Amino acid sequence: MSDEKSLSVNKALTPFNMVAGIILLIGMVITILRFTGGLAAVSNLTDDNPWGIWIGFDLLCGVALAAGGYVTSAAVYIFGLKRYHSAVRPAILTGFLGYALVVFALHYDVGRPWRLPYPFIVQQGTTSLLFEVGACVALYLTVLFIEFTPAVMEWLGLKRARTIVVRLTMLLTIFGVVLSTLHQSSLGALYLIAPSKLHPLWYSTYLPVYFFVSSIIAGLSMVLFESTLSHHYFSHKMDKTHLAEADNVTLGFGKAASLVLAGYFTIKIIGIAIADNWHYLTTGYGAWFLLELLGFVALPCLMYAVGVRDRNVKLIRWTAGWTILGIVLNRLNISLIAFNWQLPSSQRYVPHWMEIMVSVFIVTIGILIFRFIVTRMPIMYEHPDYHSH
Repeated sequence: MSDEKSLSVNKALTPFNMVAGIILLIGMVITILRFTGGLAAVSNLTDDNPWGIWIGFDLLCGVALAAGGYVTSAAVYIFGLKRYHSAVRPAILTGFLGYALVVFALHYDVGRPWRLPYPFIVQQGTTSLLFEVGACVALYLTVLFIEFTPAVMEWLGLKRARTIVVRLTMLLTIFGVVLSTLHQSSLGALYLIAPSKLHPLWYSTYLPVYFFVSSIIAGLSMVLFESTLSHHYFSHKMDKTHLAEADNVTLGFGKAASLVLAGYFTIKIIGIAIADNWHYLTTGYGAWFLLELLGFVALPCLMYAVGVRDRNVKLIRWTAGWTILGIVLNRLNISLIAFNWQLPSSQRYVPHWMEIMVSVFIVTIGILIFRFIVTRMPIMYEHPDYHSH
């Protein structure tokens, strides 16, 4: 009996669990400081820089990288690409957790987090873009939750309830795509009111289009990245169908990502041409913009195309990780690095270490919840009771 206990303890005390435990402990301490001492106790946010890394990374990056849910559902259920069906549940789970953690992260940024639902029940702020973003995110999070519930119901043995939800799949998918189109683009539209603050190379009247198109890229790449990690750490939870379809999913999503990246690169160039901002490319910010555009848009577009042509699954999966870094860089450039670019360096925003730690804390929670669900529920395999379905 003592040997079994020591074995279970050894399994629990893995390097990952120990590091995750330390992060959770530090995160909970900072959370207490934040909600007892206010924003000033844990952040460098000011009136000149009211939006920091919690908006730039947790919100803008989080929403973009959670786009795999609507992208995959649309591909399978609306466009009829049934050969990618094995990717739907992992993508829905990733999307659901991503949006849930975005809402959770917003509580740290909102001055009075208990007033987060006020625009829906107290104030009639329907003319605000933030209201539209908040409403769409809240509704889409609800849609993702409902889309995720069949896996939970199969796990709990609730067959009748599962049947009802499954019949709503097409309706939920269409509703989810509409909501995603609205709030993904609206996040970019938020920055249209700050033409004097955002550098001209990143500011454009096409920002809503840029955000929406890049969210498709982020969704496709995130599905590939999540699939890569899952095949490495959770392959024992996958059935034969999931394993057999993995390469086809990778090649198909890689091809789609390459095409969308090519389109995104084109409209970015058109944006520069219409605004006649070519002269800014010779500046320091211009070099940074070219690094983003060439290194994280043009290069992964080419790498995806080469990977699909050569059926090089490994190259496509590495490219997915590189593309995700590019999406993160783009969102941080718009929200932080190229924002307030004319202010002297002494007045520029630099995130406090505790702000960064909160973001790490939230990501860690997401990874732990994902691992908990995947190891217990039918996410990467078909439940034996539902083969006929």
